[in-house]
Amino acid sequence: MTSQKRILELREQLHEHNRKYYVLNSPDISDMEFDMLMRELQDLEALHPEMYDANSPTQRVGSDITKGFVQVAHKYPMLSLGNTYSKTEVAEFYERVRRALNEDFEVCCELKFDGTSISLTYVDGKFVQAVTRGDGEKGDDVTANVKTIRSVPLVLSGSGYPQEFEIRGEVLMPWQVFDMLNKEREAAEEPLFANPRNAASGTLKLQDSSVVAKRKLDAFLYYMLGDELPCDGHYENLKMAEQWGFKISDVTKKCKSLDEIFEYIDKLDVERKNLPFATDGIVIKVNSIRQQKNLGYTAKSPRWAIAYKFQTERAVTRLNEVTYQVGRTGVVTPVANLDPVQLSGTIVKRASLHNADIIEKLDLHIGDMVYVEKGGEIIPKITGVDLDSRILIGDKVRFITKCPECGTPLVRYNGEAAHYCTNDTGCSPQIKARIEHFVTREAMNIDSLGPETIELLYNLGLVKNIADLYSLQPEELMFLPRMGTKSAENIVAGIAASKNVPFERVLFALGIRFVGATVAKRLARAFHNIDSLMSATLPELMAVDEIGERIAMSVQQFFAKNDNIALIEQLRFAGVQFELAPEVLSEHTEILKGKSIVISGVFVKHSRDEYKAMIEKNGGKNVASVSKATSFILAGENMGPSKLEKAQKLGIELVGEDDFLSMLEAENSSEFNPEN
Repeated sequence: MTSQKRILELREQLHEHNRKYYVLNSPDISDMEFDMLMRELQDLEALHPEMYDANSPTQRVGSDITKGFVQVAHKYPMLSLGNTYSKTEVAEFYERVRRALNEDFEVCCELKFDGTSISLTYVDGKFVQAVTRGDGEKGDDVTANVKTIRSVPLVLSGSGYPQEFEIRGEVLMPWQVFDMLNKEREAAEEPLFANPRNAASGTLKLQDSSVVAKRKLDAFLYYMLGDELPCDGHYENLKMAEQWGFKISDVTKKCKSLDEIFEYIDKLDVERKNLPFATDGIVIKVNSIRQQKNLGYTAKSPRWAIAYKFQTERAVTRLNEVTYQVGRTGVVTPVANLDPVQLSGTIVKRASLHNADIIEKLDLHIGDMVYVEKGGEIIPKITGVDLDSRILIGDKVRFITKCPECGTPLVRYNGEAAHYCTNDTGCSPQIKARIEHFVTREAMNIDSLGPETIELLYNLGLVKNIADLYSLQPEELMFLPRMGTKSAENIVAGIAASKNVPFERVLFALGIRFVGATVAKRLARAFHNIDSLMSATLPELMAVDEIGERIAMSVQQFFAKNDNIALIEQLRFAGVQFELAPEVLSEHTEILKGKSIVISGVFVKHSRDEYKAMIEKNGGKNVASVSKATSFILAGENMGPSKLEKAQKLGIELVGEDDFLSMLEAENSSEFNPEN
């Protein structure tokens, strides 16, 4: 399998795992396995920058937004951290930081709390707002609920705090409170919470803050942001925050060497088991905020921090049955059904088997006693078979040959591990999953339609494809189970509002294989409307930046199907946007068209991420490494010595910050051409 094919396969798998985790609440692989797949994808994408896609799972951050709360945009995005499970990778992180900074640095080591992330805003020493992480860009306003958490100060003590600042942390439910709550729920014959994290997250999203108050949530704070922070040191700012009344972990420590970091890891790996709340690792952060800014961010996580995850727990249980699930793209995933077993504080009944190769490698038989692990104390996977217990066993597990939903013979393409059902227009799970994809926030943003409602509409024959959504009327919906007049009207209003969604997102919403949000945007800007895209030849498609043969062929195959053309005509008739808005075209320039640009060094006027956005907006391409194809290097202070040496060797022009900004201000690129 080529690297490019593996990248596309991994993206598809991880998107599906993300959906199961965040949308369906039914994950089937462990945190560690997810992280390993993510790491593989990150490494491959780094080797193949031409495969960049802003909608890749590596760029993606998960969502916890709940209906019923007002959504608030974060002033500073709440990104997730990169994860590692080995000291070797911690050492590699430390070395990357050392090389990038080229100066002495300290790191702050702290517990990775296993709760739900929160961002608190204070103005003039008073608590004004609490917002969940959400999708990283915006979250739910849960101010009323957070006010019930006694460890969150409503008015700060002391002095020296900024006029306005944000402090982030984790809302937790202590083990003692969790156990007591589950005993009460058991007595009331209510479903039990799986773990303290789920209990804390669910409690924080309750509509009744009086119930939240009774749950006795706690909160530890670990990160301060603002324009006028008291110190350059992250650790020092936390110590100041502690004086103002915030609850800061007393095991947070500043380290000056890799050996000190390892000592901290070893110590906390033992002590964590006696803590009154759940933890799942350690966070390691560069202490200096100045140095943090210089290191910057990837689209998904900061370059100045990493999370070290503790090793997973293992249990043994019996395999009773293997069932199969069909995803949006037709991928068939086997699922192991197990005797319930207690593992890391939860009851495990199911585990993913991923594909036929995994089943064959494990040599599974019905009735086998299998080893189950839960990476990050969340998602189970089978890691092996206890052969000594294999006495009375059933049939050998063999991967099915036909789709479990529609009976279509399954296909396994050369070089791929997955089996596919190719009946994309007649297999109900695929159809329903495509409708779910169509209504997501990143696509048509019809947030009044959830998976359960889509399932109901499909089963009743009211919606058989995405175009049928636009024919729904309130009177058809209001008498459905759990549906009233207001809910029906909200659904129809949400569908109507989606007619204003811009063309590039409509194109993504169609669910063309391999066409993520970034690819959809590039295609939309290259062809301007759906008719031009439908008639595009393979060479014309491949002429678009970052569109390779596989994506181009997938686009052509999609538009070659009469059912898809009919679907587009139904959507066009309904009023969906199939043409790029004029104002979008006017914002885009081609000043940097055809130029591959490397960014290196520390900048004064804008951040690296802001410069990357400028390059893309003006038609250029961001690349990570210097080569003969590099047009020029946008060079800041303290530029990396290896890039500087290679640039000098290849004769690559260095362009300073001021000259670059002048270039963009010019009417066209002829006024400033660093290649001349």
